[in-house]
Amino acid sequence: MNFSKICTALFLTFAMLIAVELYSQDIDWKDFEEVESLMKKEPRKVLIDVYTDWCGPCKMMNNTTFKDKDVVQYINDNYYAIKFNAEDERVIEFKGQEFRNDGYDPARGKGRNSTHDLTKAIAPVNGRIAYPTIVYMDEEFQILSPVQGMYRPEQIMPILTYFGENIYHEKTWDEYTAGSN
Repeated sequence: MNFSKICTALFLTFAMLIAVELYSQDIDWKDFEEVESLMKKEPRKVLIDVYTDWCGPCKMMNNTTFKDKDVVQYINDNYYAIKFNAEDERVIEFKGQEFRNDGYDPARGKGRNSTHDLTKAIAPVNGRIAYPTIVYMDEEFQILSPVQGMYRPEQIMPILTYFGENIYHEKTWDEYTAGSN
């Protein structure tokens, strides 16, 4: 291969990497305080990604589902998105209440740690907490549903739409999903 072909190949590779970077989007993750402030000006649904640092499915979902352009676009257009570490050591003020993690052990680092009180308040399904859990809330911070498990883009889009387009007011989840089979 001659020098000009190598330069052309390198240029094209570099150009493709720049194009991918320019056109890729990320979810506009916010914190609780910011969302509470935004809700006063422009109410919308809220999506809370409840994850842990050690959770493999959480990492998979973050690196695939939450990078999918259609998922990213839909979430950014219809929800305020919050990424919340279920074992966070910080005190979180939310809906006028203070939530803490008094059992947090800094010696554990990124390993399993104590569950944050806010996680216990918003993420249980049938009394159990699992990761990842996506908590869907309405425009008044009322929990619509915590949804546990790792979802691929084609699996999460119907859920995003169900809540994002207020279909839950008209149909049960079973009725909604029966129509898509």
